[in-house]
Amino acid sequence: MTQAKPRFRTLEEYAALDPSDLPKGNYELVDGEIIELPAESDLNVVIAGFLFSVFLQFTQHYLIRRGTEIFVSSRSVTSRFPDLMVLNEQGATALDGARRSAVTREMPAPELVIEVVSPGDQNHDRDYIEKPQEYAARDISEFWQVDPIRSVVRVLHLHEEGYQVCEFRGTDAVASQIFPNLQLTAEQILRAGR
Repeated sequence: MTQAKPRFRTLEEYAALDPSDLPKGNYELVDGEIIELPAESDLNVVIAGFLFSVFLQFTQHYLIRRGTEIFVSSRSVTSRFPDLMVLNEQGATALDGARRSAVTREMPAPELVIEVVSPGDQNHDRDYIEKPQEYAARDISEFWQVDPIRSVVRVLHLHEEGYQVCEFRGTDAVASQIFPNLQLTAEQILRAGR
């Protein structure tokens, strides 16, 4: 017998779920429905791990999150699982003791969110069109799109009119307002430090 997937009318309804009632593996909440995502490629995992290790040079480990969900502002009931996010102290404090690692709309927005773009048209639209709109509406000041397929690292900085995009390729030094002392090239990020 096939079990119907639950639909949620509000993020609060979804947030009230016990973590044990959520699916195992990768998923996101889109239009009120839990959508299972394919497993990440090994390169995506390695790039996120590499950036995590680099960011440890600039901030405390408990501010860097992998596997933490974020509730985003959108026309639909939506949550995302970025590949990596960096919180500020207030955001980390707001998550202290939470039964679920989720940055709700009431919590301070992360300072930085990183998405490693996966291949495919659907992933492209989600990572290049939907997520920038959602993250800008959430007031996330810096958003990185690391795209190994197109060999580019895009750093988006939030301004009044939305995100302004800077693209970095090859030996271009990636400029971050969150980590101004960062000394990495696009190539180093795309090759995960190899």
